[in-house]
Amino acid sequence: MRLGVLCSIVRTEEKLIFQALRKRGVSFEKIDDRELSFDLHRQDFPWDVVLERAVNHARALHTLKLFNDRGVPTINTWDVANLCGDKVLTSNALVGAKVPTPKTIVAYTPKSALAAIEVMGYPVVLKPAVGSWGRLIARVTDRHAAEALLEHKQILGSYHHSIFYIQEYVEKAGRDIRAFVVGDETICAIYRISDHWITNTARGATTANCPVTDELNAICVAAARAVGGGVLAVDVFETEHGLQVNEVNYTMEFRNSIDVTGVAIHERIVDYTLTVGEAVAATAQ
Repeated sequence: MRLGVLCSIVRTEEKLIFQALRKRGVSFEKIDDRELSFDLHRQDFPWDVVLERAVNHARALHTLKLFNDRGVPTINTWDVANLCGDKVLTSNALVGAKVPTPKTIVAYTPKSALAAIEVMGYPVVLKPAVGSWGRLIARVTDRHAAEALLEHKQILGSYHHSIFYIQEYVEKAGRDIRAFVVGDETICAIYRISDHWITNTARGATTANCPVTDELNAICVAAARAVGGGVLAVDVFETEHGLQVNEVNYTMEFRNSIDVTGVAIHERIVDYTLTVGEAVAATAQ
């Protein structure tokens, strides 16, 4: 099997994946997206399967599309990355699959966004359609704040701010859940705990093990299937109406979750990657 691992900077996660591959005697090539150039007329590549671990969303998205269109299987696929990389598309997929998720409205102008917020009722959460690590999201508590934030987004003018993604505010009681799905199984989960309403670990949240109940596994696997499946992190809220999926992430960080859960997440990712690669090899024979 000719395995490629697409990445740029090599973080702890990638080092762990590399170690797991070497331990199994699996040869692989690190594909540095900073050094890539693609001849669009070329149809063949020296890899049977590629594991995507790139940090840059735009590079990952375009590279996965070029690989997939030329018959190179990737984990995850371009379709999955495209859906998960855009919160509007993710929410749309979750709603379409009837996966419980917070009420979400999409608007295209400050005027229509403000009207939608007024109907939804304060507080609401404004998020860029594309973004990660809890950056540039805001809890809006009144009309004055809404008007100011919507104006700022309009003046900023970038693609990230041209779509108004409005979500109902969910009271999380200081924590949410990040669950890790590999294939058709929720392999482990953590609580992300913070005094701040944003509970991303990148923003200082602490972690604790979260038991994977049948209910949690079911909603996370359903969310993963809704976006196309693979290796995914699913963010879940505990609400008075039951569990709700907030987001699905396609290039997940996991270094802070291994010791907490006792699950070697990198090993499970390698297991899944090799299974995909073996299936490809068997089909080619």
